[in-house]
Amino acid sequence: MKNLTDEELMILVSNDNLDMMSILFDRYHIRIFNFLLKMTRDRDISQDITQEVFYKAIKYRKSYKKGKFSSWIYTIARNIFSDHYQRQKNKDQRLDEIEYKVERQEIDTIEKVEIKEQLNKALRELNPSDRELVIMNRYQGIKYQEIAEITGSTAGAVKTKVHRAIHKLKDCYLQNI
Repeated sequence: MKNLTDEELMILVSNDNLDMMSILFDRYHIRIFNFLLKMTRDRDISQDITQEVFYKAIKYRKSYKKGKFSSWIYTIARNIFSDHYQRQKNKDQRLDEIEYKVERQEIDTIEKVEIKEQLNKALRELNPSDRELVIMNRYQGIKYQEIAEITGSTAGAVKTKVHRAIHKLKDCYLQNI
């Protein structure tokens, strides 16, 4: 069963073979968690949202329309993150004011730590949609076409938006040096 594609496995899940979801979970939970961690900068919230993503994937398995599974699961993750962000916004908290709890791994040199901190600061300064595009494309390695499917856009528009977001990130980064 592990030789089946993501799409074949999800079709089985949508036909009530829920055991197959464990294979999809194994394939995607770390990617989804890392995507959410970059978006929230909070390990606990990212874990909670990741669990909710797979819960909703099972709950709404009948809505899967045999498209690309990764686009479908990332769309669920984006929607849940967006709901979370809106709830936080409604509590008069801004994304950049949320207390960050990310554990820092040891890094060889102080210079690398400073560069990473400056880049993360610049990333936080981007608006949420630009940050999301940069994270999906540059950190997660998701191709423009797939991001287009996830966001309901065209590949050309996504490529342009990512290019502009990278320039904004570069400007923010250079201002912080």
